[in-house]
Amino acid sequence: MELPLFAYIAILLFAALMSTRLMKLIKLPNVTGYIITGIIMGPFVFGLLFNNFSYENIKESAIYTHVESIKWVSTIALGFIAFSIGTSFKLTVLKTVGKRVLVITCLEALLASVFVVLALVVAHFIDETRVPWELVLTLGAIASATAPAATLMVIKQYNAKGPLVNTLLPVVALDDAAALILFAILFQIALAIAGGNLSLYSMLLKPLIEIFLSLLVGLAIGFLISFMNRFFKSRNNRLIWTIFSVFSAVGVYYLFKQPQLGGFELSSLLMCMMAGAIYTNACKDSNKTLDVFDRFTAPIYMMFFVISGASLDLTIFFNGNGLIVAIIALVYIVFRVIGKYLGALTGASITHCEPQVKKYLGFTLIPQAGVAIGLATTANYLFTANEETKEVGGLIIAIVLTSTLIYELIGPLVSKYALSKAGEIEKTN
Repeated sequence: MELPLFAYIAILLFAALMSTRLMKLIKLPNVTGYIITGIIMGPFVFGLLFNNFSYENIKESAIYTHVESIKWVSTIALGFIAFSIGTSFKLTVLKTVGKRVLVITCLEALLASVFVVLALVVAHFIDETRVPWELVLTLGAIASATAPAATLMVIKQYNAKGPLVNTLLPVVALDDAAALILFAILFQIALAIAGGNLSLYSMLLKPLIEIFLSLLVGLAIGFLISFMNRFFKSRNNRLIWTIFSVFSAVGVYYLFKQPQLGGFELSSLLMCMMAGAIYTNACKDSNKTLDVFDRFTAPIYMMFFVISGASLDLTIFFNGNGLIVAIIALVYIVFRVIGKYLGALTGASITHCEPQVKKYLGFTLIPQAGVAIGLATTANYLFTANEETKEVGGLIIAIVLTSTLIYELIGPLVSKYALSKAGEIEKTN
């Protein structure tokens, strides 16, 4: 018997909502419940009921097909998340924390990459066959990314406010930009090493062009929806314009991938963040629309985390690469956390931030999900196109998915702890 798609979606929604009641009882963030729900209700656990309790041909099963068919929700959800993060770039706030945010972001993103690369370089010299340079550089670039979605949802759920939150929001927004820049450069070097073709254009110029175009398109979209707000006064119509901005950014991303437009890999995240930043500063009454926006996006964010959990391929733990995946994932997790914490601490100390920011900011940067998975998927796709690097692509996606599971289960808990210790979560929550 096959389970229809919409029946499966209904089951996912029901299970995810019920998980929030359990999370409330055991005092865990809702994000954790969503991810666990996805794992349990995904093709590799729940899906076994419809596949004779076997992993054989599991990727041809109905449940696996259902999960693949609704993955577009994750792409749109990341766009909404990026737009929401962009709205935190209010000029009044940036004038207060602008300089320190830039310094902190650069240091925490860079040190996370440096620590992971150094640790994996040691592993490379121990076993260069299983840990090639392509793997080292790609994972080092992905390490810089932080998941704004998990942190944002914890902040919203507990209504956290204060200096730590005011610094954290723009940091995680800029963090994605830093991650994209590092990935574009380091991954191009990795591809060059794999193909034996070192090109200044592919390693430096093309990534810079992609970043510039992404920001330019986001700027145009932001000004467009801000201008149209003059003619559409109701909150519902203005909400539709914000939705339009996200779909437009994702559409432009796929448009520029076409060979006729240069085959550029623009960033829909950067576009949406820039659009959100322009919108919140160009519209004096943007808060009214954003209140409705937050209510609209809640179920989309929930589905994003559920789908992320359901996408984790548990079979990676049972094949021949299970041990190497576990070891590299452990190294990746530990040294990324060390780099994030020391980078945030150093940046906050240099810029003379408040004591709670120095002490706890690093802990709130632990979550990693959407951006990291997206970058890993890109790396996997490009590496698997080459027979010589096919195994590297598989290892990267397995390592990132494994570490993401751990980060997303532990990260929200640590973020909640840090915000609570910093005194920015209301006691009633």
